[in-house]
This record gives sequence, C-alpha cells and structure tokens, in this order.
Amino acid sequence: MSTISIIGSGAMAAAIGGRTANAGYVVEVISRDPAKARAMATQLAGAATTGTYGTVPTGDIVILAVPYSSASAVVAEYGDALDGKVIIDITNPFTPDAESLLTPQGSSAAQEIAKAAHTGAHVVKAFNSIFGHVLARGGRLDGFFAADDPRVKERVATYIASLGMRPLDVGGLHMAHTLEALGLLLMGVARNGAGSFNIALNVDIG
Repeated sequence: MSTISIIGSGAMAAAIGGRTANAGYVVEVISRDPAKARAMATQLAGAATTGTYGTVPTGDIVILAVPYSSASAVVAEYGDALDGKVIIDITNPFTPDAESLLTPQGSSAAQEIAKAAHTGAHVVKAFNSIFGHVLARGGRLDGFFAADDPRVKERVATYIASLGMRPLDVGGLHMAHTLEALGLLLMGVARNGAGSFNIALNVDIG
C-alpha cells in the first residue's frame, strides 16, 4: 500500500486522513505533539502510523494541514527533508473574521509556502475549498487543485480521484490565489446565501 503523510492533527487533517485511509492508503500522521498524532492515527480506519516531526516523511505526497500562520515556518524547518516530495497546501489564509485574505498583494499562501520550501519540493494547492465535515462524510465532490509541474499534477489528480472525488485542474500555482478567494466565497455563501455549512462547490458540465 502507498503511504500519504499528513503534517497536522486538526479537524481538516482528520477529514483528509479518514478519506485517505478509506481509499486503502497507509496514512502517516505527523505532529509536533506526538500524543495528538497517536490519537488521530488510532481514530483512522485501516492502516495508520505516526512519524517524527522534522524528519523525512514516508509518503511521497505530504498534506500540509497546519494553520497558514505557521505553514511557511514548518516547511522551512523541514528543509531538505521535503526534497522530492509533493506538498499539498490546504490552508486558507483568512483574517480572523473570514472576511478577507492575509496574503501579500499578488501572492497566495501556496506561493509563500513554495518560497520557503527547498527547490526539490513541489507545492500544490488543493482541498482548501471543501469544508472538513463535508469531505469527511464522503460522496463525490469536486477537488480543485493548482500546480506548475504537469507530472505533479498527474500524481495529485490520481490521488484525488482515488478518494472518490473528481479532480479539476485550475492551472498553475499562481491560481492558488483564486482558489483561496474561492474558499472565502464559500464561507460567505455558507453564512449568508445558503445559511448552512453543509454545502460544497461543484462544477456542472452540461
């Protein structure tokens, strides 16, 4: 079985981890707090392991499921331990009121993370426009992603499809800014237009 590594142990990490384990992968959970990593691994269906924070993750695909405020620092700490890895950034760089984005003008969380990563790592934006509880309950959802390398895109699309989702490529990593704005839009729709967080954004191809 292939291994997918997840750095983080929060609700979104658990949602992605659960769906990944159900798809037949070994999930490696990594956290600064080993107890939290063990607790999450215990809750996952199927095979799950824990890794040591800061060392080379077992999986070739690494889900970066930490807050935006610490994401770049985490990647910088790992340094060349992430060389050759595909790093999937799921962060939403929202202000505390979730009314705007915190990223520098003309950039995105994913692009800032890519600046902190060694050149041997490949950063991808994905999963940020799906609420964790919606992802966890299953069903066929659209998984939007952005990346620069065509070969990396193929690997990520295959992974997303294996989770029972439809992968939708939105372009290069510069489109991560748009995906993060899409996450903000989803928050606005949930709070106002839909009045519910039990929603997902999907593309209707007629």
